[in-house]
Amino acid sequence: MDAPKPLIGVLDEPGDYRDALADTIARDGLAVLAAERLEDLPAETSLVVAHARAVPSLEWASLTERLPTVVVSDSRLDADLLTAVDVGLVDYVVEPMRHGQLLRRMIRKAIELRRLEDERNRDRERLAQLNEHLEELNESLETHLALLRLDQQAGGQIQRKLLPPHPQTLGGITCDYWLVPSLYLSGDFLDFQRFDDRYTIFYFADVSGHGASSAFVTVLLKYLCNRWLNEWDGKQPEHLPAHWLTALNRELLDTGIGKHATLFVGVIDHVDHCLYYSLGAQLPKPLLVADGKVVELPGEGMPVGLFPNVEYPRLTYRLPANFTLWLCSDGILECLPGETLDMRLRELEQRVLTCTTLERLRDSLALNASGDIDAEGKHSGEELPDDLTIMM
Repeated sequence: MDAPKPLIGVLDEPGDYRDALADTIARDGLAVLAAERLEDLPAETSLVVAHARAVPSLEWASLTERLPTVVVSDSRLDADLLTAVDVGLVDYVVEPMRHGQLLRRMIRKAIELRRLEDERNRDRERLAQLNEHLEELNESLETHLALLRLDQQAGGQIQRKLLPPHPQTLGGITCDYWLVPSLYLSGDFLDFQRFDDRYTIFYFADVSGHGASSAFVTVLLKYLCNRWLNEWDGKQPEHLPAHWLTALNRELLDTGIGKHATLFVGVIDHVDHCLYYSLGAQLPKPLLVADGKVVELPGEGMPVGLFPNVEYPRLTYRLPANFTLWLCSDGILECLPGETLDMRLRELEQRVLTCTTLERLRDSLALNASGDIDAEGKHSGEELPDDLTIMM
């Protein structure tokens, strides 16, 4: 279906001249309606062709505001034409009967320009409405983000309360740690407790991912390990670490939340000077420093919470009189130089060998200590891609 033709209004005094002007405009297939006054033109009029003598000088401005207008005159020196030009009309044709083709082109061009201007105005209105809507959405998003931030900070404070006080000396062995989350909540967790005069229990966990879901798993870990520790009768300590990992593997699979963890569980026998332990895909491996040498504790194990019916190793290591045992989450690998994983692991071995304190190792990584999770959740150091925990 063809689009309707634009209606062109011709304003002039009635007579042969007006009729001839209307015929000249209509030759190009335009719809034309002649009238003596603007009020006589219908609302659907697209453009007005007005003779300079037909419009009082004070009405030109209101006419151009309402409709695009082309002025015609029989002379360039027509005073009425000069008046129209003075108020801003720039589209005019002198002797329109002789320049009918030019007049029709100017009419079509003026209609096209008005159409484009109307489209731009509609686009600006739509853009203004869209911006207003986006501002409302942004305000709502900021509100929700602020609430989420408060929830994360509250969760971080609770998680800090679950960590053990540090440093602690248990049976002549000093335990300390440094834990910095990548944001507010951490997927890293650890604990060390004195079971009795003979045994000290500790574990070190790195839950996959970071944030709220990983932090919830650490809360579950804390609860389960406390319960299992209360249920333990103090017998067969060599079985305890592997038993804990097996039970935790089953618990994580049963939750169905899709989270797994790497874990190290150890029992220190202060009488026999032995470390009974088991591990689940711990990386980096625990490093023991004694007599100027660093040793990677032997053993392999599957991740906890990833595969069913996994058996975890029961391992024993005879402890020297003086030693330092280092456990680090894989976040530390992001802070070490080296192009390959093996190069970064060797770099870590060299650093734990030369760093006699937790503070020295931490400072060697060029990280700000204020990022500690104990610092009321304020992490003012550089942003980390992953949670970072060091335990010794």
